Amino acid sequence: MAPGPVLIFDKSSLESLNRDEAVWLDNFFVTNLTPLFFVETLADLEKQVRANRTAEQVVGDLAEKTPDLNSHPNIHHQELIKGELGGHWQIEMEGRPLVPGGQPMELEGRTGIVFRQSPEEEAFSRWQRREFLEIERTIARAWRHALSKFDFEEVYRYCQDLFRIRPKPRTLTDAFKLSIEILDEGDKEAAFRSSLYLLGVHPQAQGSVLARWQANDCPPLRLFAPYCRYVAGVDLFFYLALAADLVYRHRPSHKVDLAYLYYLPFCKVFTSKDNLHRRTVPFFLRPDQDFVWGEDLKVELRRLDEHYSALPEEIKAKGLFAFASHPPTDTSYLVTRLWDKHLPSWRRIRSSAVHLDDESVLKRYRHFMENARPTGDRSFDSEKVDNIVTRRKVSLWKGKWQRLPAEVEGQSGSD
Repeated sequence: MAPGPVLIFDKSSLESLNRDEAVWLDNFFVTNLTPLFFVETLADLEKQVRANRTAEQVVGDLAEKTPDLNSHPNIHHQELIKGELGGHWQIEMEGRPLVPGGQPMELEGRTGIVFRQSPEEEAFSRWQRREFLEIERTIARAWRHALSKFDFEEVYRYCQDLFRIRPKPRTLTDAFKLSIEILDEGDKEAAFRSSLYLLGVHPQAQGSVLARWQANDCPPLRLFAPYCRYVAGVDLFFYLALAADLVYRHRPSHKVDLAYLYYLPFCKVFTSKDNLHRRTVPFFLRPDQDFVWGEDLKVELRRLDEHYSALPEEIKAKGLFAFASHPPTDTSYLVTRLWDKHLPSWRRIRSSAVHLDDESVLKRYRHFMENARPTGDRSFDSEKVDNIVTRRKVSLWKGKWQRLPAEVEGQSGSD
């Protein structure tokens, strides 16, 4: 299956889709599953549910719609912050998921990286079967408790002090410009310390970070730790907008909504039905990124579902790999335009694409997985290895659609 542009969705956009529409989301995009989405979904276990549905049913239904074929869980942003400030990681913000784990493998001079199912993905598989562990319910309660403890009024009062020496923003654009001024154009050390505060770095850990910064001749944070600067900028922008009454400050879920922006650097397309996202995401997008309103995406996925539903039954019986390895060539489709922008070579190479039902692909896969051995070299460049394998259990059918060739059901080649 063709990879597609990397997309991040929030819970609101996925909730709006039915199962058949969700199939096409998984088919035409590589989805970056943020840790926030997992925890926010889990938190539904502690919600009061209407319409005679249990929390387990709500979470299970959402898990069934969650992409499981072309999806990757991203490393938690707090781990990225810790690694970058400590000088352990150089974080690439190029529109690709940063995936935890990965076992370097080698066979007959060919290299590969094998990613196995993450704990989060395993949990979603269980949730589809309405199976929940008590520890997950505990996490859900802790998440909702932490959310309720975020003190918007304290943030409001703190930022009012800033407005005594700087003009109070009148628009979100003003708030964004002011956040840049504070973090990039003022005193470097003051900006650095403010950023550590915004990032939630523990006071005991700040000393070692400051020492490393000073040992590197005190560069601007955007050069010293670009991802940390990005996250600090998201938070400061939000707090300034909150204090300027540009964002309603009595809605705790706003803090969760803004946290999705921490992962924007690791996608090409972001989609949401949340109005706060609609107002704020464009400030942080690069020119090579797009925001897609969730309602527009739903209409597009329904249209694709209708398009492919019109195919003869004998074609559909071959599985999506056979007839939908790329979107329609008609540029009236939004998905097609996104592919043209983010994967401009797809039209040229589509005719020579190798499909999963090609026996040579399955044979090569099995040979590598059965005979390759782990290597101690963990410095493999994922852009240069010969094979990248993601092992996971996926269903042959999703909604009304057969996704995989029937001959791979129950085989290791369906990983």
